[in-house]
Amino acid sequence: MGRPSFLFLEETLPMSATSVQTIRDDFPILRQKTASGAPIVYLDNAASTQHPWSVLKKMESVYTDRYANVHRGIHFLSEHCTEAYEQARETLTDFLGAQFSSEVLFTSGTTMGANLVAHSWGDKNIKAGDEILISEMEHHSNSVPWFQLAKRKGAAVKVIPLDDKGDLNLNAYKEFLNEKTKLVAITAASNVLGSYNDLETIVLLAHRADAVVFIDAAQWAPHQPLNVQKLGIDFLAFSGHKMLGPTAIGILYGKQTHLEEMPPFLGGGSMVKTVTNRGFEVAKLPEKFEAGTPPIVEAIGLAAAAEYLRQVGWDFIHAHLQNLTTRAHNALLAIEGLDLLGPADPIGKNSVLSFTLENVHPHDLAQILDQQGIAIRAGHHCAMPLHQRFGITSSARASFYIYNTAEEVDQLATGIRKAASLLR
Repeated sequence: MGRPSFLFLEETLPMSATSVQTIRDDFPILRQKTASGAPIVYLDNAASTQHPWSVLKKMESVYTDRYANVHRGIHFLSEHCTEAYEQARETLTDFLGAQFSSEVLFTSGTTMGANLVAHSWGDKNIKAGDEILISEMEHHSNSVPWFQLAKRKGAAVKVIPLDDKGDLNLNAYKEFLNEKTKLVAITAASNVLGSYNDLETIVLLAHRADAVVFIDAAQWAPHQPLNVQKLGIDFLAFSGHKMLGPTAIGILYGKQTHLEEMPPFLGGGSMVKTVTNRGFEVAKLPEKFEAGTPPIVEAIGLAAAAEYLRQVGWDFIHAHLQNLTTRAHNALLAIEGLDLLGPADPIGKNSVLSFTLENVHPHDLAQILDQQGIAIRAGHHCAMPLHQRFGITSSARASFYIYNTAEEVDQLATGIRKAASLLR
């Protein structure tokens, strides 16, 4: 008697991303209103994006139709869930432009990716006197693990400065590179300034110095296509929740040659081939770095998010976000006493606008905007050194994504003016 087949929920994806409203209809949370009845204007996308129906339904279908633990079960549910889980890895291998699916590791996010590399590759390869390069624009998740590594090994962390526009000082970077440089850990795009870094040049120069490169792509992956092979990147990490996926899931890409030589970061189930009373034999990639029960449903949800972005199309995403960023850039610059951080030209900028408002604390501004249904971020955005570089302790940040509209940009500018008149 054959096994019964399951019927799974089919996702509804936009067939043609010609209308922002078509996309907005895919996000149920955007239908909500605030307690005052105002529609939600969600402009905190650099912190975390919202979720389309396709991601929500895909995750629900796993729980309701085929959930079981993966890899070790031989029963029907386990086999089908394992197939979906590993298919998610294949989808994300394509998303990254990686050569092998074994190079794509599921983690809890960018922070875990950096820590895995720091403890596994770093503890094996970094020694006293070596140097690690980071920049002034790094998120704390791409600085603290390297400071910790340097302290453990007696190495040094050198910080590449920014120019007054907020761009990475490439001349200083070139000067910092030497025979002591073993690792360059750099963000692909700033979560505060909205500026992109020249990854091709950064990687090329690092490799000429025989240094390994780790890229924090948390703010790149939602906005630009990735091709780790073309760029020659050694390690790259990003988080699912910043690109329409669930929380507690992310990707660490590593070149197979690196991953094969690295010791496992965590010990336990799944990451072993055999265990005896005398020790253990490590499993092959990628299981070697995925100890314990993996984030099964989250991984499948992340793959659904990557597929959604593929169907919307990078050309549409880039054009729409560029239009929103330019509109917001110009509208905010027209507000008296408002200073924008980052590049003066909005063209080519990531969809992040951080700013200060004269005589208004960012937290007060965020609270007044919240009363109008407008959600922004206020604080140091896990980038304290960057704020110190520009002589401030905190800033306000509005960040846009594919479901935001020109009308919402205008509401933001109006809301800031209203807050300024109330708070000054």
